[in-house]
Amino acid sequence: MSIAPCRAPVLVSLERAQPFDSAEDAWFWTMAALTARRDGARLGAGRGQVVRPCEPDDVVKCLDRLYRQRRIELAHARILRIWGERHEAPSPRVPQEAGDLRLWREAMDRLDFPLRAKGIVGGPPRGLQEAEVVPFRGRLQ
Repeated sequence: MSIAPCRAPVLVSLERAQPFDSAEDAWFWTMAALTARRDGARLGAGRGQVVRPCEPDDVVKCLDRLYRQRRIELAHARILRIWGERHEAPSPRVPQEAGDLRLWREAMDRLDFPLRAKGIVGGPPRGLQEAEVVPFRGRLQ
């Protein structure tokens, strides 16, 4: 009697996982994976060129939680889906996209924190840059 080889998936170590640079990058990756899944591709952990610290569903769950907490609205999710499928953000140079750009930025700002908390996004926080220390010019006592 021989023992059959194990057919369980081999999980890649999270030590090798590379977090995304921004929530926007994570969202575009998620939408590409969801589109591929919808079109019949079989997705699996550790099969891509870069190992990521999550599955596409993890990013969607963060978005869903924000929706259930009323931090984003259905309009935000709609804009994320539309522009995510195009794999580009609304342009600030196109006046017709101004409303979409506002919703896109709001959604990305709100999605950034939960993705960072889970280790999905690394790097500097969205919208924050190195602060300059300005000397106080008031009276000293």
